[in-house]
Amino acid sequence: MELLKNDKVEENIVELEFKVPADEFETAISKVFRKANADITVPGFRKGKAPRSVVEKMYGAEMFFNDAIDELLPQAYEDAVKEAGLKVVARPEIEVTEVSKEDGFTVKAKLTTYPVVTIGEYKGLKAEKKAIEVTDEVIAGELENMQNRNARLVSVDDRAAQNGDIANIDFEGFVDGVAFEGGKGENYPLTIGSHSFIDNFEEQLIGMNIGEEKEINVTFPEEYHAPDLAGKDAVFTVTVKAIKEKELPELDDEFAAEVSEFETLEDYKADIKEKIRDRKKEAANTERENKIVDAAVEAATMDIPEAMIEEQVQQMTDEFAQRLSYQGLSMEQYLMFSGMDAQKFADDLKPQAVKRIETRLVLEAIAKAEDITASEEDFKAELEKMAGMYQMETEQLEKIIQGAQKDQMMDDIAVQKAVDFLVGEAK
Repeated sequence: MELLKNDKVEENIVELEFKVPADEFETAISKVFRKANADITVPGFRKGKAPRSVVEKMYGAEMFFNDAIDELLPQAYEDAVKEAGLKVVARPEIEVTEVSKEDGFTVKAKLTTYPVVTIGEYKGLKAEKKAIEVTDEVIAGELENMQNRNARLVSVDDRAAQNGDIANIDFEGFVDGVAFEGGKGENYPLTIGSHSFIDNFEEQLIGMNIGEEKEINVTFPEEYHAPDLAGKDAVFTVTVKAIKEKELPELDDEFAAEVSEFETLEDYKADIKEKIRDRKKEAANTERENKIVDAAVEAATMDIPEAMIEEQVQQMTDEFAQRLSYQGLSMEQYLMFSGMDAQKFADDLKPQAVKRIETRLVLEAIAKAEDITASEEDFKAELEKMAGMYQMETEQLEKIIQGAQKDQMMDDIAVQKAVDFLVGEAK
C-alpha cells in the first residue's frame, strides 16, 4: 500500500488516497481465480482445468477484479489509516477510482475522525461529600419489606375487600359496548393498591364482597400502548371470586432467626443498618464521582461529528435490544407496546449518546495529559475479576481476550484510572 494523499477537508473530515500496487493486485487475482475456477466452464476443457489466460480471454480480464479488490481493500485501508495517524469514528465513504492489471488500483476514502478535545480545569474540582445517615424509619421500612416477603396469605370471608387485599377476580372490558382484545381474565389475583391496573380500577374494588358483581368505569390514558384504546372510556364487568389478606409475622427473635443468620432481632437490625449504610455510602461515592466527571466535561470543549453520535445511538439501541431479548421481547414488540417508532426511540437516546461520547473523550484526553495508562498488572487484575464473574479460569479468559479486544480493555482501564485520578484530586 502506498499513501498518496492525506487531506483535512473540514473539521473532523479527512480524505485519504492510497494505491495498492500491481504485484499485490496480481497475487490477489490469482488467488481469486484459483477459488473460482472450479465452477467455471470453458468449451474444450474439463471443468476447473481451463488456464487463466483462456478464461480471461473468454470472459474478460476484469471478471476477477472486484473480488480481488475485496480481498485486499480491508487491510490496505487499515494500513493507510495507520500510516496517516488517524483515529476513525465511523464507516468511511470509499471509492475505487482507478484499476488495471498494470498499475493495481487506487482508492479514495472520506473519513470521519475523532474530534479535537480541549480540556479545561480538571484538578481540584469541588464536589461535596454527602453525609451518610441511617434512620430508625429506614430500618423499620426494611423490616416491613421483609415481613411482607414472609407473610402468609389468609382467606377472608367475613368482610368486604379493602386496600392491601389480594382479590381474585373475573373481569371483562368493553369500549362502546364491544369487548376488546386482552380485556378479559378469570380468577386473576389482583393486589388492591398495587396500581398494576388502570388508574381508578383497583380503588373501585374496595367494599366489594365475595360473589358480588359490579361495573367498573375507567379511562385509558392518552399514552396507552394500544392506540385503539388510548384515551377511551371503558366499562369492566367484575366479579370477586375470593379475598385474601396478608398475615404478617411478628417482629421478634424468632422472626430474625428464620429470615437471617442472627439469633436476635437486635443483631438483625444492626446488620440491616450496616448494609444500608454501605449501600448509601456506595451510592454517595458514585454520585460524587459523577459530579466530578460532569464538571470536567463541562469545562472541556469539542465538536462532535454527527456520524459519531449516530454510531453511538446505534450501539445503545443494540444494547437495549439485547437486554429486551433476555426478557423474551423483540425491539419491534417494545416499540409497538410503547407507542414509539424507531426514529422517536433514536431521538430520545441522542442526548444520552452525546453525554456518553463527551465523557469518554474528556477522560481519554485527561489520561493522555497525565500519562495515565493501563499496565499488564492492571489487565491481569481486571481479568481475575471477570473470571470470578463468569466462573472461568483466568488463563482461559486471557486466551480469549487478545488483539483488539485487549486493546479496548486496556483503554477502558485507563479511562477508569483517569476517573480515579479526578476523584483523588477533587476537593
